[in-house]
Amino acid sequence: MTAPASYEAPPAPAFLFDLDGTLIDSVYQHVIAWRAALSRLDIDLSVWRIHRRIGMSGGLFVSALLRETGRTLSGEDIAMLQEAHRDEYLAQADSVRPRPGAAELLAALTERQVAWAIATSGYRATAHPALAVLGLHADGPMGARDNV
Repeated sequence: MTAPASYEAPPAPAFLFDLDGTLIDSVYQHVIAWRAALSRLDIDLSVWRIHRRIGMSGGLFVSALLRETGRTLSGEDIAMLQEAHRDEYLAQADSVRPRPGAAELLAALTERQVAWAIATSGYRATAHPALAVLGLHADGPMGARDNV
């Protein structure tokens, strides 16, 4: 049986995965990194206040915390805060683990030639170590904040 001329095969499945908290267990490392970075500017926030904002991009995160605390920061302070978070997170990156089954899922999709990619609102510098944690090559399919 042949398909009618107007028949179009359905598109092949493809998956787009979030990184932090979905493929890797990194939420608490980000909380600790943000807390340490904020303390460099004498901003003392409890971890629960930081934790509820994890998942936002760094820029939205800082804006939300500034609104909540009533503080204002210069562009230079915000840039320093972002850099401090990066450094603090990377200092803990070796404690980040894949979420159960994440590496196996990506391997199975790859084996079956199902397209997939990773997206993150974080910067590539903090997201890049996750590729190794997931058993992926350094040039694995990932879009980060500084790629878009």
